[in-house]
Amino acid sequence: MVTKNKGGSGKGRSRDYGAKKRSTFEIVRRVSVFLMPYKWMALGTIGCAVVSLGFAFVYPQLTSYIIDEVITNQRMEELPWVVGGLIGAFFFRELFNSFRIIINNHFEQNVIFDMRQQVYNRLQNLPVNYFDQRASGDLMTRVIEDVNNVERVLIDGTEQGTVAILSVFGVLVFLFTMNPVLAWVALIPMPILIGGALAYTLTAHKRYRRQRVASSAMNALLMDNLQGIRQIKAFCRQRHEDQRFSDRSNELREGSLGIMKAWAIYSPTMAFATSLGTGLVLWVGGRMVIQGGMSIGDLVGFVLFLGLFYEPIGRLHGLNQMMQGARAAGERVFDILDAEPERPARDQPLETPVTGEVVYEGVTFQYDNDRTVLNDICLHAQPGQMIALVGPTGAGKSSVVNLLPAFYEHNSGRILIDGQDITHLDLESLRTQISVVSQEPFLFNGTVRENILYGKLKAPDEELTQAAKAANCHDFIQALPDGYDSHVGERGVKLSVGEKQRISIARALLKDAPILILDEATASVDTATERLIQEALERLMHGRTSFVIAHRLSTIRNADQILVMRDGCIIEKGTHEELIRVEGIYAQLTRIQNTTFIEEGFEKIPEDC
Repeated sequence: MVTKNKGGSGKGRSRDYGAKKRSTFEIVRRVSVFLMPYKWMALGTIGCAVVSLGFAFVYPQLTSYIIDEVITNQRMEELPWVVGGLIGAFFFRELFNSFRIIINNHFEQNVIFDMRQQVYNRLQNLPVNYFDQRASGDLMTRVIEDVNNVERVLIDGTEQGTVAILSVFGVLVFLFTMNPVLAWVALIPMPILIGGALAYTLTAHKRYRRQRVASSAMNALLMDNLQGIRQIKAFCRQRHEDQRFSDRSNELREGSLGIMKAWAIYSPTMAFATSLGTGLVLWVGGRMVIQGGMSIGDLVGFVLFLGLFYEPIGRLHGLNQMMQGARAAGERVFDILDAEPERPARDQPLETPVTGEVVYEGVTFQYDNDRTVLNDICLHAQPGQMIALVGPTGAGKSSVVNLLPAFYEHNSGRILIDGQDITHLDLESLRTQISVVSQEPFLFNGTVRENILYGKLKAPDEELTQAAKAANCHDFIQALPDGYDSHVGERGVKLSVGEKQRISIARALLKDAPILILDEATASVDTATERLIQEALERLMHGRTSFVIAHRLSTIRNADQILVMRDGCIIEKGTHEELIRVEGIYAQLTRIQNTTFIEEGFEKIPEDC
């Protein structure tokens, strides 16, 4: 989550992650695509609602008949039949309403499932830099909350909007049939209702957009804090984080109150307008009854029909509010669906078996348009060679290896694997041939078995155990309460750094890819654990083309090539002995005493060397 602090309080406005503004019509048009597979459910929902409405029309007609015919003429024998018919109409009205709810719920959940799956699938296929620019909590809010809000445009909008419009025009026909004069009187509040709806609609989008952004910002901060709870406690920053969360929560409160205040004015105003219409009808209709122009039963029936006229108008106002909220959420959902995927699907797979020859030819890379990270990178790794990359922080080491599995696309030059340009290859085919072991291993919140099997999902137990033994993790796994079925916790929190690293090595061993990217994994462990990890890494690198981002000089002496980097360029290249002989920066590093990490050594070498 990105915030702009003021005076260390953690205050700052929520960040809007660039969702493109879209009209309500566009949101409805695009969401309606998700309806097509379930059009019969949509028609069934509307059909049940219309039939239920039809039985509702019986109530005012029978009520008018009871008053004018049965009660006035004292036809006692007809009263049970008429009342029975009225009760029957109520029964069938609610029966079809029950059918409507059942169909609608299935319709709604199917659409939510499809939309959420499509959004998640698109997220899985977006480039890494998309996630670099957005908070995880913001994306979670879009997938979970915003999808639900967008779906309401389709489900509730389709059903309620269609039925409400049919109700308004259907009842209006009955009103003009019963008494044209009173029907025109009932339409007197319509300019107020229409004007109010327009005024609310034209000003609602900013309010709803602000609320969605504030909700996303609060969720993003909450996720950061839950993941960083140990750091918060270690630095005693609970009060600071309380204040930051309070600021985000307050923004959400203010955004929600803005919507509620507008609705608090809009909704009662519309309700008063309909009440005004009812009052005018009773005034004019009452005079007509007194003057003998209509019966009491007709007036009562008209007023009951009038309720069926104004009620769907009120429902349309509520639908309008819901539509504005869905529009704001829809912008954020379609921001994901419209994002460019990593690269278009390609039919050309990487030819197998892969020997592991890797060539960089004049590769240049920029994270954005004005910052060059790599410049004219050239290297040639023969199959099975170990290539070590050394340099200060920010030299571009990680960028070099991140280009190989196409986590980022290079701007110029070529990267070849076994003579095949990776820009022309299918991504899944490319990445299947590359294993990655990072300095900070990531474990999923599942069992040890599930995490190792991520390298090869259907590997038999024997193969799984062999990989674990080769990674020096079988013994400690066996000692866990449930062995391989022990849960590791979120991000592997129940295991030590060394244990997590060895599980990640076992995962890479099980994948058995011919090319390996290794961000040296022994920098944050004790000597005994380092020895176990180093043994596992040697087994992992055996027979594979390995790119090692080195943090310790002791781990790269046997490398086939050592690439010394600074400011995005390779400034020295060769074996350990060759680089010692040229008396360059690498030779200076080896002569600096008491240097554990390479980065520390670079700090002691002048920039102009």
